Amino acid sequence: MTETIAQTEDEAALAVLIVKTLNLEVTPAEIDPAAPLFGEGLGLDSIDILEVALAVSQTYGVKLRADDENNTAIFQSLRRLSSEIQSRRE
Repeated sequence: MTETIAQTEDEAALAVLIVKTLNLEVTPAEIDPAAPLFGEGLGLDSIDILEVALAVSQTYGVKLRADDENNTAIFQSLRRLSSEIQSRRE
C-alpha cells in the first residue's frame, strides 16, 4: 500500500479544478501532490495541460503560456503547479 502525501488547502482546491476540468476518474484527494502530472503519475498529456492552463487562468487570473520554457517544471506536480500559481498571485 502506497502512502499519499497530504495536500495543502491550495493544492486541494487546485486538484478539484483539475479533476473537474478534465473529467478525471479519480477524486481530487487521490492526487498525490508530489506525483508527476504527466505520464506515469496522473497521466496528463499536452492537450490536458492546455485545458488546465485555461482553467487556472479563468479561476486564479494567472496566465500560464504554452510557449513558457519553464512549463516542464511548472507542471511537474500538483505541488509545483500550486506553488507557481500562488507565487504569481502575490
